Amino acid sequence: MEIFLFSLLAAFITGFLLGRWRKLANETVGERAVRSELSAIFPSPSYHLLNSVTLPCHDGSTQIDHVLVSTFGIFVIESKHYSGWIFANAKSAQWTQVIYKVKHKFQNPLRQNYKHHATVQKLLDFIPKEHIYSAVVFTGDAEFKTEVPSGVYNLDQLVSFIKSKNTEVVSQNRVQFCVGRLECTRFSLTSQTDVEHRASLENRF
Repeated sequence: MEIFLFSLLAAFITGFLLGRWRKLANETVGERAVRSELSAIFPSPSYHLLNSVTLPCHDGSTQIDHVLVSTFGIFVIESKHYSGWIFANAKSAQWTQVIYKVKHKFQNPLRQNYKHHATVQKLLDFIPKEHIYSAVVFTGDAEFKTEVPSGVYNLDQLVSFIKSKNTEVVSQNRVQFCVGRLECTRFSLTSQTDVEHRASLENRF
């Protein structure tokens, strides 16, 4: 009996760790794809891309995948790397991923990015709110089985959205000031940053 329980516990722990590893690997793949595409298409000095930006907020910290600072506006971007079918509703707290009839719930990324967007707005309060944009981008081969909510893009659509903002609304000096403020405020990019951010999330949720 003890051997059986030990084997069951070992299998559970292994499955949990593999699930966590796959989730982190998927996030890394998606973020890498977005970073590579945006870096190649939107070069300096008009654009400055910051990645994995963890900023302080009123209830701990919030971790933003990408912030693209430009003379055409500020783009706050959440990236998701999923396969299977996606069932989404802009007003729902959670969305659903289905792979071979197995369902997985995940936080509505629009709500997730709303906090990121609000945090950047507060930090860059000298930039008009209408020039700070929120975008969620899905990489991978996921297929939406519901209407795709406004503000959600695939990678090509995200590039087109950014390109559509072609009127300069931020001066070069202001762009540099935005980048400087974000760099000075963000937490150091270390493994400890991620641990502290996850602890902040666990305390809130």
